[in-house]
Formats: sequence, structure tokens, C-alpha cells
Amino acid sequence: MTVKSRILRALDREDVNFVLTNRLPRRVLNRFAGWFSRIEQPLVRDLSIAVWRFFSDLDLSEARDSQFRSMHDCFTRRLKPGARPIDQDPNILVSPCDAIVGAHGAIRGTTLYQIKGAHYELPELLCDDALAETYRNGRYVTLRLTSSMYHRFHAAYDCRVEHVAYIPGDTWNVNPAALRRVDKLYCKNERAVLRTRLTATGDVVSLVPVGAILVAGIRLHFVDVERCLKPAGSNGVRCAAEFRKGDEMGWFEHGSTIVVFAPARFALCDNIKDGAKIRLGEPLMRLR
Repeated sequence: MTVKSRILRALDREDVNFVLTNRLPRRVLNRFAGWFSRIEQPLVRDLSIAVWRFFSDLDLSEARDSQFRSMHDCFTRRLKPGARPIDQDPNILVSPCDAIVGAHGAIRGTTLYQIKGAHYELPELLCDDALAETYRNGRYVTLRLTSSMYHRFHAAYDCRVEHVAYIPGDTWNVNPAALRRVDKLYCKNERAVLRTRLTATGDVVSLVPVGAILVAGIRLHFVDVERCLKPAGSNGVRCAAEFRKGDEMGWFEHGSTIVVFAPARFALCDNIKDGAKIRLGEPLMRLR
């Protein structure tokens, strides 16, 4: 076994991983990571990306740019045109991002799972009782982005964003080790709630990007998060932002999670299975 394999095997142990990513002072770590990742010094940049590659399966072959100003610039990279074909079937809601499929399925009333054996309530996540009722007995899919994945998220269908809310919170890691140990983790972390209305059918589909450890930032193209969204808090702001299926909506400053909610008349596609990898533009849900 190589030295790299030994190190990765030790770090992959759940107890070790949980302590390293959650028991350190998270907000201090976030501020430091945010500052350090933006250093535009070639040696710092190259060493940082090299270490990142050592500990992950980072693949930059699909990146639009071959050179990056900083590690943060690499985190938030764009893809080459055509790197993610978008399923154009009018009955298909596509994945808004590259991800690993987590908890998914039918919502039991307003109860759903963050991982097997650990549940949470939809009103606690959305902080909007009326919106939670829209998804009573509906469908959901949890999409977890790892640190090496493409970090931008896109429209799952032709839609109009009608309302966006920001809910402040913690920055727990969102990997399985933390999901098994932290009760109602998604309801505790920083998150945004994007309420969209599908152009063709009028159905209300919501995306909930959830922040996590390290830079923990959520950015949107159509709302200034720092100046408009955060001051409005859970009351949110009204929008009228139009998107075509596959259009970019925003990005994460680091890997995290998006939970997608749809009404009961949607069904999950056959490729949605625990632990499966899914890419932006691939089928997620289907209109029944």
C-alpha cells in the first residue's frame, strides 16, 4: 500500500473525518479558507491545487480555462461549451448540478430523510409553511457536491424564479459522516430557498442550496446575496428571473448540497439511486 493510500484510508475513517471537518472552529476555518483560497500568487496557487488533487479525484480536463488566478478561481471554474448535454425531453426535470445522489423519494406528509434513519421536517428546512404544504407527499432528491466537482448550478427546467429567501445558519460538513451524527443538519446550516415556477406547466419546483464547511458561500446571478438577500433573511425577496433549462443560476464557493423539491405528480427517474453519480443535465424527475 502506498503512502498516499495509507493517508487517504486514515482520513476516510468516519470518526477521523468528522473530527477534522466539524470539531475545529468552523467559522474561523471558513474565514481562513476564504482568504487563503483567493491568494493570487503562482506558488501558493499551484501548491494548493496540487494538494487538492492529492486528496481528491479533481479532473480539470473539462474546465473552460487551463490557467487559474487562485485556488478559488479553480473551485468556481466554468466548463467548456457542450461539456454537459442537457436532456431536452419536455417531461423531464434535469439535475441542476454534478452530484452524488443522497436521500430521495416520496415525502411522507412533510417528513423526509437526510440519510437513512435520520429525518427532518420540511417546514423547518424551508421556514415557509405555505411552501412546505406545496410539497406535502411530494418528491425530493438530495444532491451532494464533493469538493472536486463542478460547483455551479443551473435551471432544471424552463422556469421563472419567483422568490428567494436566505436562512442564516451553521456550516457543518454535509458528508455522510456528519449526516449520521448531526440531527437535522440541513435545517441548521446556512441555505437559500429558490422558488421557481415551470414555464410550461405552472408547477412550483424549489431548489435549496445548502452551505457547508470551508468557504460556505452561495452566490446567485440574479440577486445580490450580500446586499439584498442576506438583509431580507427568511422573508426573502420577490423575483422575476427567467431561465431556460440548463441556464446557469449561481454557484457554491465550495462543495455542498442542493435539495430539489417537486409536487406529487412528479416521479423520480430510474437512474436516481443511493450513491449514484449524476451530472448536470441528466434526468432527475419526470412528469407523470
